[in-house]
Amino acid sequence: MLSFFLNALRLLKAIARSWNDPHFKGGFVLCVLMLVSGTVFYSSVEGWSWIDALYFCAATLSTVGYGDLTPETEVGKLFTVVYMFAGVGVFVALFAQFGRALLRDIK
Repeated sequence: MLSFFLNALRLLKAIARSWNDPHFKGGFVLCVLMLVSGTVFYSSVEGWSWIDALYFCAATLSTVGYGDLTPETEVGKLFTVVYMFAGVGVFVALFAQFGRALLRDIK
Protein backbone atom coordinates (compact mmCIF):
# COMPACT_ATOMS: atom_id res chain seq x y z
CA MET A 1 0.00 0.00 0.00
CA LEU A 2 2.90 2.31 0.73
CA SER A 3 4.20 1.79 -2.79
CA PHE A 4 0.84 2.89 -4.21
CA PHE A 5 0.88 6.13 -2.24
CA LEU A 6 4.50 6.87 -3.17
CA ASN A 7 3.72 6.39 -6.86
CA ALA A 8 0.57 8.51 -6.55
CA LEU A 9 2.70 11.24 -4.96
CA ARG A 10 5.20 11.02 -7.85
CA LEU A 11 2.33 11.34 -10.33
CA LEU A 12 0.97 14.42 -8.55
CA LYS A 13 4.44 15.96 -8.58
CA ALA A 14 4.70 15.28 -12.32
CA ILE A 15 1.33 16.95 -12.87
CA ALA A 16 2.38 19.97 -10.82
CA ARG A 17 5.69 20.23 -12.71
CA SER A 18 3.92 19.96 -16.07
CA TRP A 19 1.15 22.43 -15.29
CA ASN A 20 3.06 25.41 -16.74
CA ASP A 21 3.36 23.68 -20.12
CA PRO A 22 0.51 24.91 -22.35
CA HIS A 23 0.44 21.58 -24.22
CA PHE A 24 -0.10 19.76 -20.96
CA LYS A 25 -2.85 22.11 -19.83
CA GLY A 26 -4.62 21.78 -23.16
CA GLY A 27 -4.37 17.99 -23.10
CA PHE A 28 -5.52 17.80 -19.49
CA VAL A 29 -8.53 20.02 -20.12
CA LEU A 30 -9.37 18.08 -23.27
CA CYS A 31 -9.22 14.77 -21.37
CA VAL A 32 -11.51 16.10 -18.65
CA LEU A 33 -13.92 17.40 -21.30
CA MET A 34 -13.88 14.04 -23.06
CA LEU A 35 -14.69 12.22 -19.83
CA VAL A 36 -17.45 14.67 -18.90
CA SER A 37 -19.04 14.71 -22.36
CA GLY A 38 -18.95 10.92 -22.62
CA THR A 39 -20.41 10.54 -19.15
CA VAL A 40 -23.26 12.92 -19.93
CA PHE A 41 -23.92 11.20 -23.25
CA TYR A 42 -24.01 7.65 -21.91
CA SER A 43 -26.05 8.55 -18.89
CA SER A 44 -28.67 10.34 -20.99
CA VAL A 45 -28.76 8.14 -24.12
CA GLU A 46 -28.03 4.71 -22.63
CA GLY A 47 -29.72 5.40 -19.29
CA TRP A 48 -26.65 4.42 -17.27
CA SER A 49 -25.90 5.85 -13.84
CA TRP A 50 -23.29 8.61 -13.67
CA ILE A 51 -20.77 6.23 -12.11
CA ASP A 52 -21.34 3.51 -14.73
CA ALA A 53 -21.04 6.07 -17.53
CA LEU A 54 -17.81 7.54 -16.13
CA TYR A 55 -16.43 4.03 -15.58
CA PHE A 56 -17.21 3.06 -19.19
CA CYS A 57 -15.59 6.26 -20.50
CA ALA A 58 -12.42 5.72 -18.47
CA ALA A 59 -12.19 2.05 -19.49
CA THR A 60 -12.76 2.94 -23.14
CA LEU A 61 -10.31 5.84 -23.34
CA SER A 62 -7.62 3.97 -21.44
CA THR A 63 -8.07 1.06 -23.90
CA VAL A 64 -8.77 -1.38 -21.05
CA GLY A 65 -12.32 -2.12 -22.24
CA TYR A 66 -13.55 -4.72 -19.75
CA GLY A 67 -16.72 -5.38 -21.75
CA ASP A 68 -19.05 -5.48 -18.76
CA LEU A 69 -20.92 -2.44 -20.08
CA THR A 70 -21.73 -2.00 -23.75
CA PRO A 71 -23.91 0.52 -25.57
CA GLU A 72 -27.26 -0.93 -26.61
CA THR A 73 -28.56 1.82 -28.92
CA GLU A 74 -27.31 2.45 -32.44
CA VAL A 75 -26.59 6.08 -31.57
CA GLY A 76 -24.59 4.92 -28.56
CA LYS A 77 -22.57 2.51 -30.66
CA LEU A 78 -21.81 5.15 -33.30
CA PHE A 79 -20.84 7.67 -30.64
CA THR A 80 -18.55 5.07 -29.06
CA VAL A 81 -16.68 4.51 -32.32
CA VAL A 82 -15.97 8.23 -32.72
CA TYR A 83 -15.28 8.56 -28.98
CA MET A 84 -12.66 5.80 -29.08
CA PHE A 85 -10.76 7.15 -32.09
CA ALA A 86 -10.74 10.71 -30.80
CA GLY A 87 -10.18 9.92 -27.15
CA VAL A 88 -7.40 7.36 -27.30
CA GLY A 89 -5.07 9.82 -29.03
CA VAL A 90 -5.83 12.52 -26.49
CA PHE A 91 -5.15 10.18 -23.56
CA VAL A 92 -1.94 8.82 -25.09
CA ALA A 93 -0.64 12.37 -25.56
CA LEU A 94 -1.48 13.30 -21.97
CA PHE A 95 0.15 10.20 -20.52
CA ALA A 96 3.23 10.74 -22.67
CA GLN A 97 3.53 14.13 -20.97
CA PHE A 98 3.19 12.40 -17.57
CA GLY A 99 5.98 10.03 -18.59
CA ARG A 100 8.28 12.87 -19.65
CA ALA A 101 7.68 14.65 -16.36
CA LEU A 102 8.32 11.48 -14.35
CA LEU A 103 11.54 10.80 -16.24
CA ARG A 104 12.75 14.34 -15.54
CA ASP A 105 12.18 13.54 -11.86
CA ILE A 106 14.46 10.50 -12.01
CA LYS A 107 17.45 12.32 -13.56
